[in-house]
Amino acid sequence: MSGTVLVLAVFLACVVEAVEALTIVLAAGVTRGWRSPMVGVGAALVTLAVVVAALGPAISRIPIGAMQLVIGSLLLVFGLQWLRKAILRASGHKALHDEDRIYQQQVAAAQAAGTERRAFVTDWYGFTLAYKGVLLEGLEVAFIVVTFGSVQGQIAEASLGAIAAVVLVVAVGLLIRAPLARVPENTMKFVVGILLTSFGIFWGAEGAGASWPGADAALLALIPAVLAVSLAYVALLRNERRRMVPAGRPERIGV
Repeated sequence: MSGTVLVLAVFLACVVEAVEALTIVLAAGVTRGWRSPMVGVGAALVTLAVVVAALGPAISRIPIGAMQLVIGSLLLVFGLQWLRKAILRASGHKALHDEDRIYQQQVAAAQAAGTERRAFVTDWYGFTLAYKGVLLEGLEVAFIVVTFGSVQGQIAEASLGAIAAVVLVVAVGLLIRAPLARVPENTMKFVVGILLTSFGIFWGAEGAGASWPGADAALLALIPAVLAVSLAYVALLRNERRRMVPAGRPERIGV
């Protein structure tokens, strides 16, 4: 896989995670004040740095075949989860991901919460809200960077894609001080799900001893194949939903 495709895949995946983390941090900062949430963000980044520092060298010691099999399997599971949700949303069986609605829910919860001081943190709720949001989304970013970069020996390129995504999302978020509701997140999740699934199949098969015709060029056929199957599922589920509604059966929005 070329460095360009690697950077693009990591960039798109990390944009999605960064938008979700930014929504949580903005909700905490706007309603609770910025000091404690920003301390939470800093603490989460330190935690992530420790995790990546420990995880990267450990993965690099694994034999390449075993690494491809393990990471390919993890990416396949991870990618199929994204792809399943994206297919359900695209077919109307699951409500579209709405960052603006999520932001309003986070704001309402933050406004209703009490204020508690702990150690050096003046607002424990604001701190933990930002910390958990950044840490959870950041762990997914770290997983994507370490797995993609380690298998291909391109940690620097994968990190570049992640950094570019985070910097872009944070810069835009700070400028408008609002969730990035206009970002086509559902479309990006569909694309990322296809990429992660394709790479998972590719690396998992290689790790199991299979040899792809054309080596990395096989991805040029594998990615469209996964896309075609996914679009076929979207079409089938849309037709199923159309048959369900006239019959008076409940729609499965929110599955």
